[in-house]
Amino acid sequence: MILVDTSVWIATFRNRNPLDLESVVDFDEIVTCLPVIQEVLQGFRDEGAFRRAREAMLALPVVGSPIEEDLFTDAVDRYRVARRGGLTVRSSADCLIAACAIRNDLEVVHLDRDFRALSTVSPLRQRAL
Repeated sequence: MILVDTSVWIATFRNRNPLDLESVVDFDEIVTCLPVIQEVLQGFRDEGAFRRAREAMLALPVVGSPIEEDLFTDAVDRYRVARRGGLTVRSSADCLIAACAIRNDLEVVHLDRDFRALSTVSPLRQRAL
C-alpha cells in the first residue's frame, strides 16, 4: 500500500499540466490519512473543484483514523530527531504523515523534500517523483 502525499495530490489536481497519478502508482494501492485530506482540501478555492476533490479523497481508504495521541507524539519525535540531526522539517503535518506511514508500513510517494530528510533519521520508506 502507498500513502500519497499532499504534494502529489496538488500536482494531480492542478488545472495546467496535471500529474497522471495512475502512471506512477497503481490506484488500488493508494491509501490516505486525515492530515493529507486536510492539506489537500483546504487548498481549493473553486467550490465545484473542492466538492469533486472532497468526494475523491474521502472515497480512499484512510489509515490512522481516528488519530490517537500517540500518533501525534510519534510525529513530535520524528521532528525532534530530525532537528537534532541538523535537518529542518518545514511542515509538522509532514511529520504526522510520516508517522502514519511508518505505523502502517506504507511507502510515501511525494514531491516534498521533508520526506527525504525524515527517511534519513527514521524507518520511513519514501519515493520522490
